Amino acid sequence: MTSPAAEPMRSDAVRTRKLLIDAAAEAFAEQGTEVPVSQIAERAGIGKGTVFRHFPTKDDLLAVIVTEKLYALAATGERLTEAEDPAHTLHEFMSAAIELQMQDRAFCEVVHGVAPDHPEVRNSQETLSTVTDALTDRARRHGAVRQDITGQDIALLMSGIYQTASRCRPHSRTCGVAVSTWSSTAAGRRCAATAGAAAALLEHGVGGRPGRLPEHGT
Repeated sequence: MTSPAAEPMRSDAVRTRKLLIDAAAEAFAEQGTEVPVSQIAERAGIGKGTVFRHFPTKDDLLAVIVTEKLYALAATGERLTEAEDPAHTLHEFMSAAIELQMQDRAFCEVVHGVAPDHPEVRNSQETLSTVTDALTDRARRHGAVRQDITGQDIALLMSGIYQTASRCRPHSRTCGVAVSTWSSTAAGRRCAATAGAAAALLEHGVGGRPGRLPEHGT
């Protein structure tokens, strides 16, 4: 005996789910993974119970949002594999990844392991890793980067932006968003300078004469 097919959500439930996801995406980007569900519900104009009817846990809600962004970044990379200039496409991909980190605190925290592991996030990270490897391999074959550079090296370089930006605010696990919100402070100016230096490293380290990546842990 076969089970009946799941009934589609009513139109009002679909609207509520979209309001919830949009509100959660904004809250997570601004405040990180520790934002309370009550704040997300208030921003969406719904009750906490409604949040949990759509998503059993906050991690499930967070995973939906971050997974979508990871797959979107992977899709960007896949499109770039068809572009003509391997050096330029790798630079463009890295810039897109760094920009996403700079704009979304929760994305940083999940990708770098602050939030609990989740299978959906893990699967999307593996997809992104595959795309990063493909772009790096293509750049290496065309002599755009050194022959010993791997996709993991590129991922570590992009990760370094997060690790530096996370020190912009003392005693806080913040991401690159602090570059803009703290730009008038000494810490903010240091982070802005770091972001500029990273951009220069991308510009001169990916191309005809690739720069040397720092040793891991330095």
